[in-house]
Amino acid sequence: MLDQDTNQKTFKTGDTIMKQGEPGNFAYIIEEGHVEILVEKPDGTEQSVGTRGSGTMIGEMAIIDNAPRTATVRALEECKMLEISAVDFARRLEAADPILRMSAQVILTRYRDMLARADIIGDVKSWPPPEAVELTYAEKAQAIQTIKMSNDFKAAIDNGEIYLHYQPIINLQTGEVAGFEALMRWEHPEKGFISPELFIPMAEDNGLIIEATRWALRESCSALKRLEQACDKDGELFMSVNFSSSDFSVDNFVETTHQIINDTGVKPEQLHIEITERLLMDQPETAKKRLKVCQDAGMSIAIDDFGTGYSSLSYLHYFPIDTLKIDRSFVQDMMKKESSMALIKSIVSLAKNMKMKVIAEGAETIEEARVLKELNCDLCQGYFFARPAIEKDTTQTLQNWEKSDL
Repeated sequence: MLDQDTNQKTFKTGDTIMKQGEPGNFAYIIEEGHVEILVEKPDGTEQSVGTRGSGTMIGEMAIIDNAPRTATVRALEECKMLEISAVDFARRLEAADPILRMSAQVILTRYRDMLARADIIGDVKSWPPPEAVELTYAEKAQAIQTIKMSNDFKAAIDNGEIYLHYQPIINLQTGEVAGFEALMRWEHPEKGFISPELFIPMAEDNGLIIEATRWALRESCSALKRLEQACDKDGELFMSVNFSSSDFSVDNFVETTHQIINDTGVKPEQLHIEITERLLMDQPETAKKRLKVCQDAGMSIAIDDFGTGYSSLSYLHYFPIDTLKIDRSFVQDMMKKESSMALIKSIVSLAKNMKMKVIAEGAETIEEARVLKELNCDLCQGYFFARPAIEKDTTQTLQNWEKSDL
């Protein structure tokens, strides 16, 4: 019986909780009680294959691979269960790492095949051959493509396929270049340009982003020194580098960051550590501790895509944050939507009250740049000022820069 307004179910002693051969629309976590697992053999007899108690899960196989139940489960005593629907599980599985998703499904497919070959269950005749099912899982999960991309990415940095583009960040009040954002790019020898929206999440999932970020940090800091020398602005510009949750999970993150700064000869205050709101929520204590050390050393902490993530603003007090970056979607809509304009005004006001700086992303027209300046936004980047470019072209842009007269 399903308790009203909750996903908790109660079963009495002897109740059949799920039956072999039936479709599986849900699984359960046992809160209280014990159950017996029974398998009906081809001759119609039942065989007990075990019991499960509090804290365990039952019925998970059917909601993972959408196949019939492989066993019957009965309550040995009164049981309280927490229900997990197939729809909810499918949504969570879809969001999982492709390789992890495929592995879970393949393992269960092989388990079913093993039971059938051992003549323990006889109701899987209509189920496709395991090889065909596994191929379907691989295609749906895109696991093969993910593995290939991971293997290619491992060699990409050493082979020079990974490189950086630099986009100038402009001081709206002076019209001068204040710094740059380093943006990672990948030119595959066979597939050509691969979007960061594809390879960055992949690299984060498999941990390869850690090596890539360290390379990007060292390369961009070295480039900053060269850019400053080319236009005689020693120590005046900054470099903003994106960091992921994986980067912060490494124990020597702070030490490595300090070492790279020292090796490349930039000042700590010239490095802007750019992170997302998600990073703060994923590991709040670790992030707070390590960001504080970096901030105390002089580095600046910027929140990227501010306003697109978590609705709670309490973390602005909790974490050491210096700069808010307004997402480009708001900037591009602000001339058309009152809500976007109001949001930008609110972010700027919030930042000023908390003594933070504001960087607006995605300004593509002079009208947008002028409005942002009028709203007292500090800094801005976007195609109106300059597109991201390799170091050589960025150097030329910097040398030929003329103040933006807004």
